[in-house]
Amino acid sequence: MKKETNETKLVVLGGLGEVGKNMYCVMHKDSIVIIDAGVSFPEGTLMGIDYVLPDFTFLKENEDKIKALLITHGHEDHIGGIPYLLQSINIPAIYAPNHAKELIAVKLEDRNIRYDNLFVYTEDTKLKFQDIEVEFFRITHSVPDSHGISINTPDGRIVTTGDYKFDLTPIGPMANLYKMATLGEKGVDLLIGDSTNALNEGFSSSESVVDETLGEMFDNCKNNRIIIATFASNIYRVKHIFETCYKHGRKICIFGRSMENNINISINGGYIDHKELLITPEEANNLKPGEVTILCTGSQGEPLAALSRISNGTHKQIKLRPDDVVIFSSSAIPGNALSIAKTINKLYLKGVKVYTNKSLVDLHTSGHANEEEIKLMIRLIKPKYLMPFHGDYRMLKKQADIGINCGIPKENTFILKNGDSLNIKNHVITKGESYSGQDVYVDGNRIGEIGSVVIKDRKIMANDGILVVIINVDMKKRELLIKPNITTRGFILVNENEELIKKIEDRAEEVIRKSLSNPKTTFAILKSNITDELYPFIDELTGRKPIILPVILDIKKEEK
Repeated sequence: MKKETNETKLVVLGGLGEVGKNMYCVMHKDSIVIIDAGVSFPEGTLMGIDYVLPDFTFLKENEDKIKALLITHGHEDHIGGIPYLLQSINIPAIYAPNHAKELIAVKLEDRNIRYDNLFVYTEDTKLKFQDIEVEFFRITHSVPDSHGISINTPDGRIVTTGDYKFDLTPIGPMANLYKMATLGEKGVDLLIGDSTNALNEGFSSSESVVDETLGEMFDNCKNNRIIIATFASNIYRVKHIFETCYKHGRKICIFGRSMENNINISINGGYIDHKELLITPEEANNLKPGEVTILCTGSQGEPLAALSRISNGTHKQIKLRPDDVVIFSSSAIPGNALSIAKTINKLYLKGVKVYTNKSLVDLHTSGHANEEEIKLMIRLIKPKYLMPFHGDYRMLKKQADIGINCGIPKENTFILKNGDSLNIKNHVITKGESYSGQDVYVDGNRIGEIGSVVIKDRKIMANDGILVVIINVDMKKRELLIKPNITTRGFILVNENEELIKKIEDRAEEVIRKSLSNPKTTFAILKSNITDELYPFIDELTGRKPIILPVILDIKKEEK
């Protein structure tokens, strides 16, 4: 709903109670700036769903106020929703750091979306949208050009950390600690802080430590072909894989479209050197094992990713060899442990050596801040109020507790949910009204058409199957012409359950004849009667509740 207000408002559309689809908006009078527009990937229970989006209703209702979309960095949970956002809402301008800008451009090109107002910002960029002033500060994350954002309004300053960690020996540039501290000295009213690793004590490992571990593994596997699975978006990890291969005289063969896109963008942008190391699959197969490194997607056990197909033996270009070494340079995203374990088991069955972050603890380090790093951020920014984001409830709660331990009053911490808002008036922040924060499902080309009812039906079909009742009737004469025919999918095998099928047919016939005897019975009423009567009947017989689909054929009987 449109609502004129003189105070500043923060509206959270995604990223709370979850790790994914980050999106929130700052509104002051008739100006709105949006921060990030991400997607999340569906859990196994969301059958057939490709992506999950934030609910754009608030933005649609206030479309004329939108001034810009600001992007913190180029990960999917921060930029993946942009094509869908542009298809439904007019966004006057998008400002993104260079690496994210290139990823967004590829994403839009793939979907044939023309957008001419995509601009690059740097740490020195300052933007002004009427009463809203924006500046940026460099932070360390697993992808280049990651930034935090400061948004200053007449009612107070809001700072979002973006996704960050503190790494004093990073692969890329250092975070700008001075600028963070300067913002803290200017005065920050609200800090929106990354909570992903709030439950982890201490400091996270430096990316340089991972570099050393990988270097040692390359030393120990001089005669082996090395296959490395990692996140395609972890550009700094990929960068030092390139550096390590260069030092050890290895060529690199890439598998996985997302990996290819990210590496091409990073090479063109100057983030990764040694383009000359890249070779084709044909060249890789003709070189000695110790001269080749295969870099691929599939670190999370995704069924269609390159490593899964290699482990299954179904990859058309690469076949496993007994002396191969497979390295998982990643950690398991919550919910993916089983898929990863299945892939690892298949690799072991092929006789190859497998190394994971559990077997060698320094094969991966996260791009998110641990507890002590969160404390450091709070001490640098010195906010009056704290709103944890980017995490499920226990992560958000832990960061709130960390903030309290760092001197922020408990009543000044806000653990919100998607759709909630905060009001900022004269540097005082209070909980605001709630807006729609529902998940929006993307199924193929359909956005938002698939709701909870459809998902529920898909779950029923997956668990209990579907039962189709085919009925031939003459509605004019109110006659059932032949006995109902029952067919099923995913419920039972008809040939092996003839007695059960006969009972269902008999019950259906009884319901149909009774319904047709009533002259007021229409097609809709007949269908409803069949489903209403058969559901409890089948449940009592089998303990299962398949979807019941009556198919009624109205056939006119010829007069003799």
